[in-house]
Amino acid sequence: MRPELSTGASTVLSLLMLAAGGLAWGGVTMIRRDDHKGGDRTKGVLMIVCAIVLVGNVLIWTV
Repeated sequence: MRPELSTGASTVLSLLMLAAGGLAWGGVTMIRRDDHKGGDRTKGVLMIVCAIVLVGNVLIWTV
C-alpha cells in the first residue's frame, strides 16, 4: 500500500502538468508559424520534448 502524496507534493505536480500543457501549446504554436514570421522549428520541438519529460516525471511520481 502506497502512502498518499502530501498537499505540497500534489500542488507541485499540478503546476508541472500546467507547465507541460503550456510548453506543448507554445511548441506547437512556434512550429506552425511560418519561418518569415519569426517561427523557430527547433525551439518548438525542444519545448514539446520538455513537456513530454515533465509529464514523464509526473507519471513516475504518481504511478
